[in-house]
Amino acid sequence: MSAPAPAPHPASSPSTRSIALSAAGQPRACSGNCGAACTGKQPGGHALADFRALAGRMDINGPRYTSYPTADRFHGGFGEADYLQALADCAAQPAPLSLYVHIPFCENICYYCGCNKIITRDHGRSGRYVHYLVREMALAAARLGARREVVQSHWGGGTPTFLDAAEMRRVMDAMHAHFDLLPEGEHSIEIDPRRVGDAQMALLAELGFNRVSLGVQDFDAEVQQAIHRVQSQAETRAVVDAARRLGFRSVSMDLIYGLPQQTAARFAATVEQVLAMRPDRLSVYSYAHLPHVFKPQRRIDERALPAAAEKLDILVGTIAQLTAAGYVYIGMDHFALPDDALAVAQREGRLQRNFQGYSTHAGHDQLGFGVSSIGAVAGRYVQNARTLDEYYGALDHGTLPVMRGFATDAEDRLRREVIGALMCNGVLDIAALEARAGIDFATHFAAELDELATLAGDGLVRIEPARIEVTPLGRLLVRRVAMVFDSYLRADAGRAAQAAQAAAPARDADVGTPVKTPAEAPLRYSRVV
Repeated sequence: MSAPAPAPHPASSPSTRSIALSAAGQPRACSGNCGAACTGKQPGGHALADFRALAGRMDINGPRYTSYPTADRFHGGFGEADYLQALADCAAQPAPLSLYVHIPFCENICYYCGCNKIITRDHGRSGRYVHYLVREMALAAARLGARREVVQSHWGGGTPTFLDAAEMRRVMDAMHAHFDLLPEGEHSIEIDPRRVGDAQMALLAELGFNRVSLGVQDFDAEVQQAIHRVQSQAETRAVVDAARRLGFRSVSMDLIYGLPQQTAARFAATVEQVLAMRPDRLSVYSYAHLPHVFKPQRRIDERALPAAAEKLDILVGTIAQLTAAGYVYIGMDHFALPDDALAVAQREGRLQRNFQGYSTHAGHDQLGFGVSSIGAVAGRYVQNARTLDEYYGALDHGTLPVMRGFATDAEDRLRREVIGALMCNGVLDIAALEARAGIDFATHFAAELDELATLAGDGLVRIEPARIEVTPLGRLLVRRVAMVFDSYLRADAGRAAQAAQAAAPARDADVGTPVKTPAEAPLRYSRVV
């Protein structure tokens, strides 16, 4: 689908721009100053009503900004030599690290899934994979010199608990051999409640995991059949109870709205069942139906997908349910209990984003291990080979299995800081940014401020000379706010407009009008709402 390019505002000089923006008129939608319903930064009744009114116009395709530039900008010109230099630069600046380990195997295919996975019931394949995973860790760690502290580690997939006990021990032993996993750090693993019992939960606790993330998606029987993932509330509760009993610090659950056969009433019933288990964190993801990208999604009956209005009802109802139950709306699709580390970090202005979403430890270099894993090291992004053959082949030659990557420049890092501040903590301190970056914000981001004024008029942001603040309404559409500062999207829109103008039929210059073309919204991105 395509989305219209933001309408430009009349140009203004740098000397008048901040004054014009700070007095940009009263926003037409709720800005968070409308009384008790919208106090603080949480989206109250007024913000949800205004969100519903704006959703149709704002619902365009856009990135999730777990990195900037986003992963679709990575390129094959970045290779192993570039990664080795990044590791050398990282070694020269010793600081704690974050680790991501990708385990791609699953026994069952879930039709909605867009992850890089391998469907198999042959557990012999995982033994070979672990062998190569350990080799990759050794190669990367050797470039870092001294054994580095790790404040955050995460095993994702696929299904990490596909590995048997011996394989999990071997991976964890390798991690401990090459890195110092701090016990006070966050060490999490994604688990499938259908494949984990008390013994496996006890093993995870013994191995040092202190956080677990459970895939739920939906408890409704018809929805589960439609997505080929049948999972009872009872087996999910058994895992949650085991995690509490074993002393895990945090239990997180993932839900997905927009799946086939879902309705607002059915999803509300699922949310009630989830609330009964009181997870510490909740992620409520919007299903992105991209069958041209993810082949398993071709098995989903598109006629059974909820209409746009129904999907919006599900989202609005879920936000209302969760906030009424005491959860803090962190942003985008994340919720947490008030005493959870994510909520605390946001209140203290320390929240950040990385490839796992919102995080309290995102400022550290992250090493990625396993097929398709992504790392962020010394200002570079690096992604591993996507297939086992390519991954094994590189390691057999003694090289790191780099497929593509990206070396950021100062402008990328500046924009990443701006996007991160708005998405994570809802406030950008312009004066502080100018001091750190040595820029005049109004001049440097002139085009962005013009576009942002439109969003201010819609009530998504407040713009003042010294700060930009995302309103409660804006937090519900924060991806749309962040997109304003994405120079790559802006360049895409410019090229699309030029191409459309070049293809337009010739017209009399005296009577012709400027061509205004919509920018093609990349179908690789999910919808903002």
